[in-house]
Amino acid sequence: MKKILLSLAFVATLGFAANAQSKKDPAMSGSKIGIGADFAFPMGSFGDFYNFGVGGSLNYQAPIASKLNFVGEAGYLSFTTKKDAFGNTFSSGSIPVKAGVRYFIAENFYGQAQLGAAFSTETGGGTAFLYAPTLGVEFPVANKMAVDLGARYEGWSNNGTTSFIGLRAALNFGL
Repeated sequence: MKKILLSLAFVATLGFAANAQSKKDPAMSGSKIGIGADFAFPMGSFGDFYNFGVGGSLNYQAPIASKLNFVGEAGYLSFTTKKDAFGNTFSSGSIPVKAGVRYFIAENFYGQAQLGAAFSTETGGGTAFLYAPTLGVEFPVANKMAVDLGARYEGWSNNGTTSFIGLRAALNFGL
């Protein structure tokens, strides 16, 4: 009896896997554009002076190969300082511009790597080289529409390193 149940479970698993591989997931196919909200949580010495960052971003994806997409992204992040001795807070802004690749590890789960530059909007702020490895999930919610949730470590190098954990929640639209 155990052998029969084990055989049935094995056949069912193979059938499920074949069905999952044969269906075309709209979250993984075709070019798309996404609009998202970004949240940043400073780390290290950057976290000693700044509480958090918020902003938005636009993302473009185009297929390169099976499960592999080119990703281009630009946005705006504003970081708010911790209170000073007088109880005041200040904010500073940056425009990060990134390009890289997104690889779908499983049906809706991806790993992403991006490089780019962060342009300060402050006078004399300069430009920093940036890198951002990301893990995320992108799942369809309607025809040619997907929700994209990602978590990343982002580092900015310009006379020292600024780093933060970033979260992005986006809505992607198929083109």
